Amino acid sequence: MSSSFTSKMPNIETSIFTEMSMMANQHQAINLSQGFPEFDTPAFLKDKINQAISEGKNQYSPSNGLPELLMQIAEMIHRQYQSHLADEQKLNGLNNVTITSGATEALWVAIQALVRPNDEVIIFDPAYDSYEPAVELAGGTCRHITLNAPNYTINWLQVEQSINAKTRAIIVNSPHNPTGSILSESDLHTLQGLVEKYDLYVISDEVYEHMTFDGLRHESVLRYPELFNRSFVVSSFGKTFHCTGWKMGYCAAPNELMTEFRKIHQYVTFCSFTPAQIAITQMLKQQPEHITALASFYQEKRDVLVNALKGSRFTLLPSKGTYFLLLDYSAISELNDRDFCHWLIKEVGVAAIPLSPLYSAEQRQQYHKNNKVIRLCFAKNDDTLLKAADLLCQL
Repeated sequence: MSSSFTSKMPNIETSIFTEMSMMANQHQAINLSQGFPEFDTPAFLKDKINQAISEGKNQYSPSNGLPELLMQIAEMIHRQYQSHLADEQKLNGLNNVTITSGATEALWVAIQALVRPNDEVIIFDPAYDSYEPAVELAGGTCRHITLNAPNYTINWLQVEQSINAKTRAIIVNSPHNPTGSILSESDLHTLQGLVEKYDLYVISDEVYEHMTFDGLRHESVLRYPELFNRSFVVSSFGKTFHCTGWKMGYCAAPNELMTEFRKIHQYVTFCSFTPAQIAITQMLKQQPEHITALASFYQEKRDVLVNALKGSRFTLLPSKGTYFLLLDYSAISELNDRDFCHWLIKEVGVAAIPLSPLYSAEQRQQYHKNNKVIRLCFAKNDDTLLKAADLLCQL
């Protein structure tokens, strides 16, 4: 390589999710680290994708997505979030939704559409690790605000104090990865007030939208027309239908923002996997009950793991949504969270995710002083969860 080559991302290392899954495989540990379901994709969905492939529907689809799928997504959004709105306030699938090759692509494109050189974007740590690299590649910088255990709620006064002339956007994530916290109706109203007052935009990462527990409602940006008018909302079929390897996501946005989104999207991935789009269209049309049953399905998984860990020395933090549970290991070890996770894999046989890599480099040292928290994924079969819990209870 030429000695004059300079990396655009010199500080980026291997993702912590990749690192821990590789170690889990190497040491044959139970993998509760990376967030993918252990159980299979619904049989109906597999049948429909196989049918589409066998029928030769394997060529390019429209760059924005199959029109029938876009309309089915709009129908789902109406049922879930916009049934209270007048027809003229509801989004139009053909104009306001774009299919992407996974939610991470949608996040990246939304960030590129919004962020200009020297712009600032507010994000909340611990944060999904794709946000900041995408902001930096767009020429912007992230302003980090820390969410604190055990509830990981947003301090909106601190948010307002962080806004300045360079602030362009706020990225929110609810239900929140990795903490399992969720935003309330009050949070959404406060967010709306701030973006209107300071002329900002929102990117709302809602990939776990159908997984909220104990009767709590997911407060999607899509419920609030004035807020949606300044927002990109990102969702994931991979999470919803247990098919993360299909890399199927979508973005919803108002007309002006979606026009810019589609300009960039067409050059990132011209179109997403056509047979999967056909299959998901049929799933949304014929088996919508899968979505409505998802919250109770994952709440049962959460409760299996929580009950199995009650005899352990871990302190369990609240999980109001997603398929993640946080454990405080202060009573067990003085190791920092990354070293503790390495030790867990090698010596105990369970893989988890440390939270510190999901904080900014500046905050990480302070985090190590005050926090000893790891994340487990409970999107697993019950016997896997019980086996892992048994090992953890022996500590």
